[in-house]
Amino acid sequence: MSEPNRRADAEPETTRPRTSTRDPEELRRALRSWLSTRTGTDHVEISDVAIPPSNGMSSETLLFDARWPTAGGAEDPHGGVEVHRCVARLAPAADAMPIFPEYRMRDQFTIMALIGARTAVPVPRTLWYESDPAVLGTEFFVMARVEGEVPPDILPYTFGDNWLARASDADRLRLQESTIATLARIHALPATAEEVAFLGDLSADGDTALRAHVDSWRAYYTWAHGERPIPVLEKMFGWLDAHWPAAVDTPVLSWGDARIGNIMYRDFTPAAVLDWEMAGIAPREVDLGWMVFLHRFFQDIAEFFGLPGLPGFLSFADVAGHYAALTGYRPRDLEFYEAYAALRHGIVMGRVNQRRVRFGEQEAPTDPDGLVNHAATLERMLDGSHWSSSGPV
Repeated sequence: MSEPNRRADAEPETTRPRTSTRDPEELRRALRSWLSTRTGTDHVEISDVAIPPSNGMSSETLLFDARWPTAGGAEDPHGGVEVHRCVARLAPAADAMPIFPEYRMRDQFTIMALIGARTAVPVPRTLWYESDPAVLGTEFFVMARVEGEVPPDILPYTFGDNWLARASDADRLRLQESTIATLARIHALPATAEEVAFLGDLSADGDTALRAHVDSWRAYYTWAHGERPIPVLEKMFGWLDAHWPAAVDTPVLSWGDARIGNIMYRDFTPAAVLDWEMAGIAPREVDLGWMVFLHRFFQDIAEFFGLPGLPGFLSFADVAGHYAALTGYRPRDLEFYEAYAALRHGIVMGRVNQRRVRFGEQEAPTDPDGLVNHAATLERMLDGSHWSSSGPV
């Protein structure tokens, strides 16, 4: 595997990038007032407001508990209390240098509700959506909290001192296969083209859907990096054009951010599938390529620092093979989709690192390619050596 860029201090990242510029106490007061209106009672209590310390660098996540009297009113001695353990997802404030140009909170709320109603995919129960930015400074939605364990990003789960790295091979295999099965269920969502039109054209042929997907990421790249182009990412767009698949299958609902770090697990099986802000319509391989590459990204970091990581976990051959066994569909053009995932991840991480520079969390690199943590991997993809040494086939 190719190694990530060498950072100046030669140490793995151990601190989280800044994700919020909001005051939790102000959020608590605002949530109390808003829920009082929603529930029709002035006796709402909001407690345990917290920002989770682990995954998530784009939308802001807020944890809180909400309580209010059940029907009968606060003065009814026989009345009970409703208790909701909640998670609010907020689009970031404009002064927080957002990672994405828009956050489509209503779309996320809608697709989660649709998936929860029509599939066995475990998604958190959706509670409320609020479009009025006057409430919390931006649109947001609230969902029920789910308990479980998430493979950590910082330090990466490949670094060894966490529940997934300490698991047995059998438990990790169960996690891998149950995750692939969950992805297959997402792709099989029974919905009409009209019902998911807000995400893209489900009725388009595969090539059209893939080109629309890539074009949307070109537009995002221009928004995020147009003022300071990143050469290695621009070369990768050219590589995609030169290696475009000869045939592309019918598109499906694409989760978009399909990685184990966006899943909460219990007993090594998915308990909640999270983070739907990148959902769209695309070939199945877009999600499969993202899932495999994001693991390889963390595995490369571990190996760079002399750690064994989790070799053999989430390999493209195993992921594609199990997906085919479950669905009857055999993924193809795996190199293309892994390269596309690496490009997409580079665009996002470039923006994340720009944000870190803005907030004084890192120095600005002299070479724009230095904004991309895995620029060395992209260069090896461009010259073909990435796959000749340890490819997906």
